Amino acid sequence: MSQRALRLPLARQGETLPKATSLAQAIAGAVFSLSIITATVAVPSLASAAETVPSRHYRIPAGPLGTALSEFAAAAGVTLSFDPSQVAGLQSPGLQGDVTIKQGFDRITAGSGFEVVAQSATSYLLRQIPVQNLAPRDAAVSVLPELAVSISGKAPGSTTEGTGSYTTWSTSSSTRLNLTPQETPQSVTVMTRQRMDDQKLDTLVDVLDATPGVIVQRPYIGQGQDSSDIYVRGSYLSNYQIDGVPTSLAVSPLLANTAAYDRIEVVRGATGIMNGMGTPAATVNLIRKRPTATSQKSVTAQVGNWDRHGAGLDVSGPINESGTARARFVADYNRQGAWVDRFDQKNLALYGIAEFDLDEQTLLTAGFSHLSQKTDSPIQGRPLFYTNGQHIPLSPSDNATPKWNYYDHRSTGVFASLEHRFSSRWVGKVEYSQARYRDDVIAQGTTNNIDADTGNGMEIWPSHWRGQNRQDNLDAYLSGPFSLFGRNHELIGGVTLSRERSIYTRYEDDWMNYPPDFNIFDWADTAPVPTFFNTGKSSARERQYSAYLNARFQLSDAASLLLGGRSAHWKREQESTPTQRKEEVFVPYVGLVYALDDTWSVYGSYTKIFQPQDGRVYLYGASGASPDPVQGEGYEVGVKAGFYDGRLTSSLAFFQTNVENLAVWNIDAFRYDIKGQTRTRGVELELNGRLVEGWQISAGYAYARTEDENGERTLTRLPSHVLKLFTTYRLPGEWNKVTVGGGVNWQSAIHSDSVIDYRQGGVALVNLMARYEVKSNLSVSLNLNNALDKEYYSTVANNYGTFGAPRNFMASMKYTF
Repeated sequence: MSQRALRLPLARQGETLPKATSLAQAIAGAVFSLSIITATVAVPSLASAAETVPSRHYRIPAGPLGTALSEFAAAAGVTLSFDPSQVAGLQSPGLQGDVTIKQGFDRITAGSGFEVVAQSATSYLLRQIPVQNLAPRDAAVSVLPELAVSISGKAPGSTTEGTGSYTTWSTSSSTRLNLTPQETPQSVTVMTRQRMDDQKLDTLVDVLDATPGVIVQRPYIGQGQDSSDIYVRGSYLSNYQIDGVPTSLAVSPLLANTAAYDRIEVVRGATGIMNGMGTPAATVNLIRKRPTATSQKSVTAQVGNWDRHGAGLDVSGPINESGTARARFVADYNRQGAWVDRFDQKNLALYGIAEFDLDEQTLLTAGFSHLSQKTDSPIQGRPLFYTNGQHIPLSPSDNATPKWNYYDHRSTGVFASLEHRFSSRWVGKVEYSQARYRDDVIAQGTTNNIDADTGNGMEIWPSHWRGQNRQDNLDAYLSGPFSLFGRNHELIGGVTLSRERSIYTRYEDDWMNYPPDFNIFDWADTAPVPTFFNTGKSSARERQYSAYLNARFQLSDAASLLLGGRSAHWKREQESTPTQRKEEVFVPYVGLVYALDDTWSVYGSYTKIFQPQDGRVYLYGASGASPDPVQGEGYEVGVKAGFYDGRLTSSLAFFQTNVENLAVWNIDAFRYDIKGQTRTRGVELELNGRLVEGWQISAGYAYARTEDENGERTLTRLPSHVLKLFTTYRLPGEWNKVTVGGGVNWQSAIHSDSVIDYRQGGVALVNLMARYEVKSNLSVSLNLNNALDKEYYSTVANNYGTFGAPRNFMASMKYTF
């Protein structure tokens, strides 16, 4: 890796860095210092505590590993979290004799490639032993156990539900191999089930808004005003997956309700090995909840200001006596008001999944999901200045839209998979999934020629469209260990076949008979219902066929090399024109990780960037410009650490992406401009997990600056510096039923990237929470967002701005039975 790729962006001669830089550097330094301190703070070892428990006599017969683990945990009076499908086909020698809890778990798992680690004095977790740590743990074991390979995303220690943790022991979203955070040569954030529950992150957009390094902006005008624009490392985020299978933006994954998911993994940077094509922003992987081996049920309810309320249900467990068939059903409904008149939104989410053990080595899974969101009078951005340059005195409550404005979504999906563990310890999986999405919208754009004396001059452009999108995916892969030069290595290879079909119904408004002039202060109340005429349909088909191969070579006890690549064939046909575009690309991936010791590791990675231009670039591109695919390269180097057996993780990353043919929207000219070459450099710092017993933390700082080929900064409406912090603490002693928490989201200054230069200084939003456990199965919580009631724009572009949410609260209850 060249020294140039490591160099931080410094101020050029005569240039002054933003004032926010010193604050950001100070905060970043504090967070990094915290990660260093945790390496030396004396924290009682849970493993040691487990060893102090007196020995007891146990008699656990030899047999299936999952059965032996469950029987021993029950006999010892502790809870053990693990996914039975991960140990299917594995055997245990059993246990007979006087042992402590830790000794018992060690003997039962001896030779399996798995280990049990303590979460607390009475809570334990099964996880896969990292390759470099595989070694005999019992005198009866005299040979090195074979490497145990798990289905991607389902390794022991990856499931976060029930762990109470803000981190995980295994992720697969970077290379599809199950790796610990320290073994992954990219920046990865895992938003766990506990984190989502603590901060009431009920939607995917909520999760991304709380994720370090991710910038969420509400659209400021026109189409898509009921959605969000997501940016990472100076690029638009377009790569989404569900259980590792790529999901198109055309089927609106941003609608996702988090009630159906165990965790959400965000891999920042280019991930060509996972997607084949995509921007250098990030990949978001939503990992579904699975059925549980034991019965569990819960109901939730919530109520908040602005007439917000909702309820949920989660039921899971075996559906036959032997437990070889398990199912789970999740339902969530909520109704949302807002700080503006007429806004009303109804959300319904349904999710069901069933698992069937066809035999000890084969698992059949099938499920469905349904989402609907109906919004009346969605919030929209407003003009910022009069024609004379004076600021228009609007407040957040002025963001109302006409009562005839609506945005309705509906998404339905089905999926089925077959997993098999071969006797050679290889595993295979094939999955088919289908997603259907429909939207029906009446919206409007507005002009910004507002007279300062009268407030008149606003012109409205009503629009109406209906869309139907369908995506079919077939995903299959094999993964397993192999030996070379006396060491164990891992290999995964597979194919992903995807087909999309989109149909749009077009409408035109009766603009000749629609009033041309409205007042900025009352237009939402006076604008009449427009009349639309159906002008026909347009349709398109898109196909992407890809194959990939990825290997992890254990070069030494400390060093591992990841080599891989994906070959992708992409084709899009516009049936109504007709036009056709197609691309073929090979995307390589290289990653190197070196473990300095049991805690610290350093890494570097490289991949290619390739993304066909969006169809809108062809429609609204600059005259004479050829919108060739976005192409480039991404580099990343960094250091990672895992403290207290992985219960606390930290990382520091430096990155650089070089991109050609980046399309940037020029609102002044109402077109896309194709940039010849852009470069983004930055740094990210993150800390996640448990500091001490009862204290969880998630802290992240990110800096990114994108420059064009002339060295000028682009996308100035995105902040250069972003800090996100959230922490919770369960009080000790007699107050241990109370958990308190809070955090801050801070971003540096932004300004509109157009001839109208509106600037907004740094913004810090404070969020607070508290939870009280009334009983062991009943808890009540209160979340207070934007506690200081900061007034700010979440988005500024050209002469438009969209206000962020004022102070708001949500009270919730959860009852398990």
